[in-house]
Amino acid sequence: MKKLLFAGMLGASLFAVSCSGVKNAKTAQNQRSEFLKMKGDWQIVSINYDKQFKVKPFDDGIDAQCFVGSHWRLIPNNWTGAYTVNGGGTCGAGFTQPIKVDVVSGNTFNFKKIAEGTKAKQNTAGYTLTLTNQTTDQFSLEQNIPFDGENVRVVYNFERTGMK
Repeated sequence: MKKLLFAGMLGASLFAVSCSGVKNAKTAQNQRSEFLKMKGDWQIVSINYDKQFKVKPFDDGIDAQCFVGSHWRLIPNNWTGAYTVNGGGTCGAGFTQPIKVDVVSGNTFNFKKIAEGTKAKQNTAGYTLTLTNQTTDQFSLEQNIPFDGENVRVVYNFERTGMK
């Protein structure tokens, strides 16, 4: 009787573990499918935030408005991409920044900058934004930047410019 009870418990636990693996695989596949929708070339068409603050996102040392018109390429087959800031005026010289991208739980957009000559796994710092209003040709990323005990909400609005 004890052997039968033990075998039953063992079988139930193996079933639970195997279902957990299937659930994790489905979750990963859903996350990948959400990111596949973002494949291609995008442009930031506007940035919304409380203008009383001077926001310099992504540690690039330039004002948030310098990112309006920036070009972003997202490549889901290897979770990479890059963004190019045009520069000019108070924005300084233009530049291109390679990034490693991840979409988690369908609405958390993570990215980290990849410095030339380094591998993504060597860089543990990055940025977490919330993916909202996603359609085939547009989406928004929301970022909360802590300031003086509060958060400044910054919304980056993207539109597709090519390559689906």
